[in-house]
Amino acid sequence: MNLLSPPGTKLALMGNEAIARGAIEAGVKVVTGYPGTPSSEVIMTLHKFSKTLNIYVEWAINERVAFEVAYGASLTGLRAMVTMKAPGLNVASDPIISAAYSGTTGGLVILVADDPGPHTTQTEQDSRWYAKLAKLPMISPSSPQEAKEFTKLAFSISEELELPIFLRTSTRVNHSIGEVLLGEVETLSRFPLFRRNQQRFVRAGMAWNLERHVWLNNQLKKVEEVVGKYYLNKVYGDGKLCVVTEGAAFNYVYEVIKEHEVKAKIIKLGLLYPFPSKFLSKILPECDEVLIVEELDPYLEENIKNTLFDLGLKIKVYGKTTNHIPLEGELNTRIVKKALGLPVESPGKHVHVHPRPPPLCPGCPHRFTFVALKTAIFRSGLKLSEVPIIGDIGCSALSVYQPINMLWTEHSMGASVSMAMGLKIAEYDKPVVAVIGDSTFFHAGIQSLIEAVNKRVDLLILILDNNVVAMTGHQSTPAWDKSETGRILKPVLIEDIVRAIGPDELVIVDPYNLDETTRIMEELLLKPGVKVVIARHACALLEKRLGKPLKTYTVVDERCKGCKSCLISTGCPALYIEGGKAKIITEDCNGCGLCSKFCAYEAIRLLEVSG
Repeated sequence: MNLLSPPGTKLALMGNEAIARGAIEAGVKVVTGYPGTPSSEVIMTLHKFSKTLNIYVEWAINERVAFEVAYGASLTGLRAMVTMKAPGLNVASDPIISAAYSGTTGGLVILVADDPGPHTTQTEQDSRWYAKLAKLPMISPSSPQEAKEFTKLAFSISEELELPIFLRTSTRVNHSIGEVLLGEVETLSRFPLFRRNQQRFVRAGMAWNLERHVWLNNQLKKVEEVVGKYYLNKVYGDGKLCVVTEGAAFNYVYEVIKEHEVKAKIIKLGLLYPFPSKFLSKILPECDEVLIVEELDPYLEENIKNTLFDLGLKIKVYGKTTNHIPLEGELNTRIVKKALGLPVESPGKHVHVHPRPPPLCPGCPHRFTFVALKTAIFRSGLKLSEVPIIGDIGCSALSVYQPINMLWTEHSMGASVSMAMGLKIAEYDKPVVAVIGDSTFFHAGIQSLIEAVNKRVDLLILILDNNVVAMTGHQSTPAWDKSETGRILKPVLIEDIVRAIGPDELVIVDPYNLDETTRIMEELLLKPGVKVVIARHACALLEKRLGKPLKTYTVVDERCKGCKSCLISTGCPALYIEGGKAKIITEDCNGCGLCSKFCAYEAIRLLEVSG
């Protein structure tokens, strides 16, 4: 796969790779964002070509900062894009909504990836409502080919309307693979220039704000006409039954209707906001019935009903509110067939498969940290049921599963410290522990730590520093000295930030040193004040990728008694039981040796060092 292949080349691309190519074809100059599945691969793909194309492509500390960087670049007339997953839009919403009043100069595309299912996200957030809230246009592709085309067109639409534009995708568009025909790469000779215009860009003037709101509403009236030139809204087939759909849901509808030769008109919407009422007003009068097939909320359904009311049409509408389409989860062809009244094949014999929750990886330093914390709680004379462990987003959240089973909550980015603080303010009479990862601390935990220190609460805060944004694919953090593109960075160390905030205690430990880590946690658990422990050891998978020599352990069969203590205590996925004996999958073992610490019979031995 070479995204710099000439126009006319056909490539098999993931949706996110296609979006990256679309940005390249549009002549983008600045791309930033925050890692978040299913959006991460857009920037990860562009990293490879940033030097060749002279594009700034870097991760930001969080989505708000990422948007503001891209927005600032777009005000100079250059084209910019910012990427994030759905919850990241919550973080960036404040400056995005203000940006609607100021508008932009160069094209500015806001890629937001929703996650119906959900597959990797804490909520099934429907970001389509944000377009209406922010009063910004939103378009939505259905395939990798459309993902590329819509990305490229989004920059043109943004510039014509002088507004940032949402490119809304979902997991099945971001991560599906399809044949993509490459187009021409635009050559834009633009010199960055930003002119002073206080009425437009300063939100401190209330009269100015009112004027800009009027301007914004007038721009929105032009959107459907502007977007109409690019034929993002399409009609397939013919019939009195009309099926309105968009995004990934279109693929299920098209497949079912084609396979069963259903006489129906498929109305595929590429423009989601402002709702294309003019386009629909020409088509809906031809319908006897309307079925709305969409994922997540009844967004299209609500707007279709409003449009029909305005047109004075009494046409029966089926969708989520009539229970034809479920309100939760992803769609599939079975759901669409059922909604259309078609026969649905039996799923066949049910085979029970034991659930396998995602574990912490072999060698994960977080496993050491939680084992140490669990031991420290016991040694302090406390019960696990008495000490709330308030978790955060990231790999550390996987400790909720057996046998670690430590977390009590996992809410949102940076919430662990603040929520733990709330328990102590409510006079919870036992120790409370907040757990937060390094990238999450940079993203949203710093302000929470300031609050905890300022208010003098009694709290143990564990910052689990594995030196990478691990869960979303190993992206850089502000502690790196070189970015993925080779840009030389000035590392920002977590301990420097923590010291500046001024907690009562700050200790840095290597969790692989289990005894010391346990001792320090036991010592700090019952102490008053804000105590911060930075548990620092690089992600085992990162070390493997960087070629660091790794140890490998094996089980000596004749010494193993089959007690399962190693597996029960650690839950390491490189361990398994066969023939009543513990075994280690050597290909998966990252050599941490934690399992050996729980073998009373010394059956787990160091095998070799590979490098």
